[in-house]
Amino acid sequence: MINRTAFFISDGTGITAGALGKLLEHFPSTHFKQVRLPFTNTLEKIRLAQEAIALATEEDGGRPVVIMTLGDIALRNSLKQCNAYFIDLFNTFIDPLGLELDQKPLTGAGIAHSVMGSSYNERMEAINFTLNHDDGMTNNGLEEAEVILVGVSRCGKTPTSVYLAMQFGVKAANYPLIPEDFERGTLPAVLHKHLGKIFGLTIKAERLHAVRNERRAGSFYASLDNCRQEIATAENLMRTAGITWADSTSRSVEELSAIILEKMRHPAISK
Repeated sequence: MINRTAFFISDGTGITAGALGKLLEHFPSTHFKQVRLPFTNTLEKIRLAQEAIALATEEDGGRPVVIMTLGDIALRNSLKQCNAYFIDLFNTFIDPLGLELDQKPLTGAGIAHSVMGSSYNERMEAINFTLNHDDGMTNNGLEEAEVILVGVSRCGKTPTSVYLAMQFGVKAANYPLIPEDFERGTLPAVLHKHLGKIFGLTIKAERLHAVRNERRAGSFYASLDNCRQEIATAENLMRTAGITWADSTSRSVEELSAIILEKMRHPAISK
């Protein structure tokens, strides 16, 4: 395993630089030590970043990868005086796009994640809605939901719902399918009039057993036999109701969200 340091250097929060860091996952043979340097917005902070880069080069025996989102050209050029492999958002993407559009891009810190405008407000509203409608806590306002996730307990409904709200401003509710639903043989009654909004999640029994065992070790709830039975019954309920579902076992919340968004855009797509 190769060891390298990856720096995420930004004049703002570093969220965009962190997102670009997903590129590193394409190189599993290299272990990246990640160092985040947000709010690097002065020459003094650039100097400190350069010192950290030099130290990492010495420790790793190889130059670091620097993923940077610095809007100020002078700060960018100053940082690049040190020995590193640079992935520069502005030089690679923003500036060429500005040339194509014949427009000068905004370069201030925090542009990509500003608290100004309707987009931010919509995301905050979606997050509040999602948190208030987590795990079937309330039925009030359920008609406002854009998607309702269902599935057995601990199959990934909550993190997926929150990701949809935070990243895309989707009002996402989620409902657990529980033993009472299995005994009754139908979805919760409150969901019957929202079938067009429902998307299901399932999971492999072995994975669910491991997840539940971390929370309630040795319990019937966490037993492999019970996990298998719940999953089979839940899938049968969803199949009977005509609900599309996805397996969360080896999928990230990003991938699950993409699948759900595609289904929301094209409701006729089958599982």
